[in-house]
Amino acid sequence: MRAAKRGSLATSGRRRGLGVVAAMTLLLVSGCGAKPKNPDPGASRPSQTRSQALIDAGNQAYRDGNYSLAARRYAAATEVKSDDPAAYYGLGMALAKLGRDEEARVAYARARELARSHKGP
Repeated sequence: MRAAKRGSLATSGRRRGLGVVAAMTLLLVSGCGAKPKNPDPGASRPSQTRSQALIDAGNQAYRDGNYSLAARRYAAATEVKSDDPAAYYGLGMALAKLGRDEEARVAYARARELARSHKGP
């Protein structure tokens, strides 16, 4: 009788263990394929995302006082997305800090032109 009882306890323990494993597996897999609640709006526009990342890097370099690096980052952003006024404005700011006034004026003018064309009705 004891042997039979031990056998049934072992079997129920295994079943319980399998149930836990099955439940954990379902929890892990249930999120697969679900759409994120707040998808990245730039994900479908890689050039915009890359441009913004370069502008952010330029902003950080500018704040750190590394105007040469900032100018390079902003210039790279203008190459990735040539119609972004923020990239040209940042480039103008960095170039002005480097004493490259004529180049800064050109960048500011481009930023102003792009900003006007981006205005809504």
